[in-house]
Amino acid sequence: MIATDLATVLGDRDGPLVSTAEHVLAALRGMGVDNAAIEIDGPEVPIMDGSAAAFIAAIEQAGIVTQPAQRRFIQVLKPISVKIGDSFGEIRPHANGFRAEVEIDFANPVIGRQSYAFDLNPERFRREVGRARTFGLMCDVARLWSAGYALGASFDNTVVFDDERLLNTEGLRYADECVRHKVLDVIGDLALAGLPLLGAYRSVRGGHKLNHAVLTALLADRTAWRVVEGEAVRRTTRPVAETGRGIVGGRIAAAYGPDVS
Repeated sequence: MIATDLATVLGDRDGPLVSTAEHVLAALRGMGVDNAAIEIDGPEVPIMDGSAAAFIAAIEQAGIVTQPAQRRFIQVLKPISVKIGDSFGEIRPHANGFRAEVEIDFANPVIGRQSYAFDLNPERFRREVGRARTFGLMCDVARLWSAGYALGASFDNTVVFDDERLLNTEGLRYADECVRHKVLDVIGDLALAGLPLLGAYRSVRGGHKLNHAVLTALLADRTAWRVVEGEAVRRTTRPVAETGRGIVGGRIAAAYGPDVS
């Protein structure tokens, strides 16, 4: 991981880069997939509709199979916190799986302050978080366009607000879709730990940069975590027919520039 300002960018500074990886990573982690190979032929993961819904559908279509091995987890042993400006993030021990507690606070009155607490399991992920789309302010989108970024952003893949209202004619998928999308980003960003986390993560006015800073601080402190094995078997996706390989949701979609949120 080398950049987090507008999206999660993976790769080596001297080699190939893959941007906007957080939604597909969230889909894999949220659906309980431990082993998967991802093939991509460009510098960005397709944005699809701005959520993880297309990736969830592809995982369900492919199917999930078990492997004869115990699952491994990273168990958080003590609280680790990071503060960046007015953003605060903390990960702490938690008795039951992974929990995300996310709060956003925008000066924009249409978005305002929202909070959401989420205990991760595949059914709740699919129903409550997976369909939440990326969002942004019209003034920021216009600024990114003028700078040559987010050129694929549209009302088809981004929830857009001005100072007075939501601009998407079809409305929101959830009344608090913005904070739910932030939960989606948290799940995808923390998937870069390499193993599922057993802990509770709290984010206040955070984003990709804060998520990765907390994860980096956690992994840097070897007294703060340990690897444990669970009784549940590890899962992976079942091979699919060659005709569907490399195509998410049965279609190829254009990738889009750095994420707005």
